[in-house]
Amino acid sequence: MNSTASLQLISSRAELHTALNQWRVLGHRIAFVPTMGNLHAGHLQLVEQALQHADRVVISIFVNPLQFGAGEDFESYPRTLAADQDKLNSILQGQEAVLFLPQVAEMYPNGMENSTRVEVPQLSDILCGASRKGHFIGVATVVMKLFNLVRPDIALFGAKDFQQVQVLKRMVQDLFLPLQIISVPTMRETDGLAMSSRNGYLTAEERGTAPYLYQVLKDMKQQLLAGERNFSALENHAAQGLAANSFIPDYISIRNAETLQPAQLGDNELVILAAAKLGKPRLIDNLQVSLS
Repeated sequence: MNSTASLQLISSRAELHTALNQWRVLGHRIAFVPTMGNLHAGHLQLVEQALQHADRVVISIFVNPLQFGAGEDFESYPRTLAADQDKLNSILQGQEAVLFLPQVAEMYPNGMENSTRVEVPQLSDILCGASRKGHFIGVATVVMKLFNLVRPDIALFGAKDFQQVQVLKRMVQDLFLPLQIISVPTMRETDGLAMSSRNGYLTAEERGTAPYLYQVLKDMKQQLLAGERNFSALENHAAQGLAANSFIPDYISIRNAETLQPAQLGDNELVILAAAKLGKPRLIDNLQVSLS
C-alpha cells in the first residue's frame, strides 16, 4: 500500500477490503466517488461534497473498457494519475482517504467477455444509450462491482451525466442496495460550458463555440417557463441552431425528469437533454425545468 500525504493508494481488492474494514470497525460513514480520472473541478466538487456527508472517502480511478464502444476513445482517454493525486491531496488537506486504482484484470478476473453484466432496461437504450449501444450496461456493471467492493453509505455523481444518474438510481432501487446516490449539480466554466474530461479534445476555435450548447438549453428552458408546450418544435429549432453553429446534433430532447420518457402535457418536472459532436468530442449537457 502506498501513501501520498493523506491519500492511500490501493490497487487490489484484498487491500481495499482490509483498509475499509478498519474504517468500519471504527464506525466510520463511507462516501464513494467513482471516476475515470483526468480530474477537473467538477470531480473535486464531488469529493468536497463527499467529505461533508461522511467520515471517510473512497475515490476510484478506473477507465472501464466495458463502457466504450468500437471506435470510441478508450485507448486515447487521458490518463493523468500524478496530477489527479496532487488535486485530490489539495482538496483532502490531510484528511484520510483511499484512492482505488484497479487494473482491468482486477475488475474482470474472468475476462471482460465472460463477465456477468448488469442491465437496467428502459432507461439504458434511449438517448445516449441509443447512440452508444451497450454503454450503460458497461456503466451499470462496473459501478455495481465497485459498490460491492467499497460498500459505501453514499455515492456521489455529477448531474451532467443525468441519464447515468437515473440508470444507477434505478439499479440501486431494483437491487435493494443499502446506499444512497447523491447527484451533485454540474460544474461549469465561466462561459457556461459543462466541465468534462473530454473538453481537452476541443481546438481553440471549437472551445469558443462549445458554450453555445448550454445557451440553447437555457433558451429552451425560458420558453418552457413562458408557457411554450410544443416540445417537438422547440427541439427541432434547437437542433437547427446547433447544426448552424458547427455542432453535429445527436439528440436534443425534452423529457420527464424521472422516467426519461418524452415529455407529455401535464408533466411538471422536466429535463432538457442534449448530445452533440463538436470536432472530436461528443459533448453532453442537460438542464432541469420545474413547471409546478
